[in-house]
Amino acid sequence: MARTAVLGSAGTLMAGALVVGALAAPAANADSDRRLRDVEAIGVTVAAARAAQAGIDWQDCPTGWGLEKPIQCGWVTVPVDYARPDGKKIKIAVDRIKATGTPSEHQGALLYNPGGPGGSGLRFPRRVTTKNAIWANTAKAYDFVGFDPRGVGKSAPISCVDPAEFVKGPKADPVPDSEADKLAQRKLAAEYAEGCAEKSGDLLPFINTRNTARDLDVVRAALGEKKLNFVGVSYGTYLGAVYGTLFPTHVRRMVLDSVVNPSKQKIWYEANLDQDIAFEGRLKDWMTWVARHDAAYHLGDTYEEVRQQWETLRAAAKKAPLGGKVGPAELIGFFQNAPYYDSMWAPVAEAWSAYAAGDPQPLIDSAASDPADTAGNAASENGNAVYTAVECADAPWPTSWKKWDRDNSRLHEQYPFMTWANAWMNLPCATWSAPRQRPTEVRTGKGLPPVLITQSERDAATPYAGAVELHKRFKGSRLITERDAGSHGITNAVNPCVNTRVEAYLLTGKLDATDQTCAPHATPQP
Repeated sequence: MARTAVLGSAGTLMAGALVVGALAAPAANADSDRRLRDVEAIGVTVAAARAAQAGIDWQDCPTGWGLEKPIQCGWVTVPVDYARPDGKKIKIAVDRIKATGTPSEHQGALLYNPGGPGGSGLRFPRRVTTKNAIWANTAKAYDFVGFDPRGVGKSAPISCVDPAEFVKGPKADPVPDSEADKLAQRKLAAEYAEGCAEKSGDLLPFINTRNTARDLDVVRAALGEKKLNFVGVSYGTYLGAVYGTLFPTHVRRMVLDSVVNPSKQKIWYEANLDQDIAFEGRLKDWMTWVARHDAAYHLGDTYEEVRQQWETLRAAAKKAPLGGKVGPAELIGFFQNAPYYDSMWAPVAEAWSAYAAGDPQPLIDSAASDPADTAGNAASENGNAVYTAVECADAPWPTSWKKWDRDNSRLHEQYPFMTWANAWMNLPCATWSAPRQRPTEVRTGKGLPPVLITQSERDAATPYAGAVELHKRFKGSRLITERDAGSHGITNAVNPCVNTRVEAYLLTGKLDATDQTCAPHATPQP
């Protein structure tokens, strides 16, 4: 799951309906839901057969996609509604780079999803063109295939608000000082939901994880692959878990890294509350590291001193936004990169240190939006739209403001860094007008092969309990734990203990006889 924007970012949205009621009811009862899934399963079979016959017309990628040769691009046609495979269609953008090894080494295509919901996978083949050493041996055996999920990027993109308005700052402080502040954020959230319905209403009922998993199976067929090889990171683990549940006999190899808790009780409201707790813990890890390197950053030599510096910075930005652009919301958006990724520990600390030394510009440049970056702003708005659409559609959400207020007020007392920002980002789901589904019961179906799960112990975005839960549900799976570490997406970090096991599984299918615990990857240096 990605947190790249704070909902208060929809700063110019007008007042809308308030949140009322108790719990949004699923669109159908269990029997009708089951019948619909049976019909959709037939639709997938029809769509996959057509895709297998059509194949993919691979061409040089369009100018402006940022995908250099020899990466090739193409399209796979899928039905909007799998219950009506002869109805309206959309095209899924895909790209690939052919395996670098010999024909005898070739094992087919390896597909990738980086998370989100709302993330684009089209940059995955660039791990070959940029000579990423972690993936070099795997690239000998597999064509690396990326794709934009439905609604994302090049694949029938959806939108909820004008991108320039979406990124415009400074935005309101996510932490409310009064009931009036809460009311203003509730109105923003309701208006955001209305904007999604107005701008993308035709597609919204069909933007969900189950349909994305079905699209993945159609792409598999279009590639001429009998079975799927897949790496999913963050939300990509939930996509993989749902795919493995719906299509257990279609899986060949599957690596799920930094795991969304697949429990029906966690998708998605409770999962976001769990994030708030985990982000606070990882923020402390980072601030403790900053204190340990006080000679470099001069922000305090204890966690408590560094934390106070954060509170001082936050208060200053609230009183007078830095450069007129960066308030508390923008600061949270930038600083959350450090709990997410160890690779951001030093860059965030450096910008903060420069501010403390009297040069605010690096921090302003890092945290403020750039109105001139029209492509980047459009991608941010689109990513947030898909994130919202998928999470709102995958499960029922509370509609009682009292519940949201009670839960987030309680959490904020102990975990103040992300709680309210996260709440406002997800609050459009309380007034979402498109149908809700019952969450998928993730489980081991007949024919599902062993799956490899990787997870850092202190991951903020996808807390460790999610990996344990998926491990229980996918029988025969193996769990690799990176202890005393918390970076998100550990298959992309240099840790031979993890990297060699992932590589061995993808190349041979073999797993360790037992779950494994790895020492942490190298600690960042200033």
